[in-house]
Amino acid sequence: MNNRLIRFTNLSKIFFGISLAIMLIGLICNIIFGTQLDIQFSGGSYLSYSYVGNIDKNALDDVIQESTKAKVTTTVSSNILSNTDTQDAYTVKVQFAGTKAITPDEQSNLTKALVKAYPDAKFKVEESKAIESTMGFKFLMKCLAAVAIACVLMVFYVTIRFRRIGGLSAGVMALVALFHDVFVIYFMYVIFQMPIDSNFIAVVLMILGYSLNDTIVIYDRVREERRKMGSKEEIGYVFDYSATKVIKRTICTSITTLVAIGTVLVVSIVFNISSVTSFALPMMIGIISGCYSSICIAGPLWVIWQRYKKKTGKA
Repeated sequence: MNNRLIRFTNLSKIFFGISLAIMLIGLICNIIFGTQLDIQFSGGSYLSYSYVGNIDKNALDDVIQESTKAKVTTTVSSNILSNTDTQDAYTVKVQFAGTKAITPDEQSNLTKALVKAYPDAKFKVEESKAIESTMGFKFLMKCLAAVAIACVLMVFYVTIRFRRIGGLSAGVMALVALFHDVFVIYFMYVIFQMPIDSNFIAVVLMILGYSLNDTIVIYDRVREERRKMGSKEEIGYVFDYSATKVIKRTICTSITTLVAIGTVLVVSIVFNISSVTSFALPMMIGIISGCYSSICIAGPLWVIWQRYKKKTGKA
């Protein structure tokens, strides 16, 4: 059985190096590309049009930009709910920079320009909306507060449940793993230049729960094996043995979830549904990160803490 033991703790420096490299690459990309906030958080105005037929996105962008003095960004996605049977239906979302509302004249000029450039596309205004920057900022703060509260409650739960194996250290290292996953998801949004929106908050909250569940499974096995082996057994061996026992289950669970989310991602790409893609892609990355951080980050850090406590006589 010892021949099959995976010495995760001996590889901790490699794991930490990989994570630091990912964080460094993400930080560099963040400096280069910056962070894009969706209108939900930054405030501003947008128009949403429906149309039919295939239109080159670059040409469409040029027509939209030439019809207004404001800087705009456009997002095109398939409209699978359309009743059109003979032609492909699409939706284009035009987001205006700044925080000013769209005037009736600006909306009219843009609509006329689109109808003139593409008379057979049947452009139709589906939605026009303006969000004040203060409201967007408040919404962002509420979302971040929800994430922070979730993290605190999760750590409190781990600390209480695993007090027999150093509850505080288990909770703190679980929190480190959660922060690791949050940053990985954030950097994925930056690298793929996807705007931070409500999907980001949803992905973060889901991955926090998913990652913590993996961590709890490992801690639970560590607690069980330590009770069997006794307190004299070296803590690194206890963790390695426990993690080796559960790694197959953890990987199989992650693969099953990845297949499901991957199917959603493929469908969203095929039908060009950007709102679903911006959820499914980071979700897949987050699942991989959550599985990795539970075993390779939280566990080895917990072992380091326990060894330090024993060495200093604080155990």
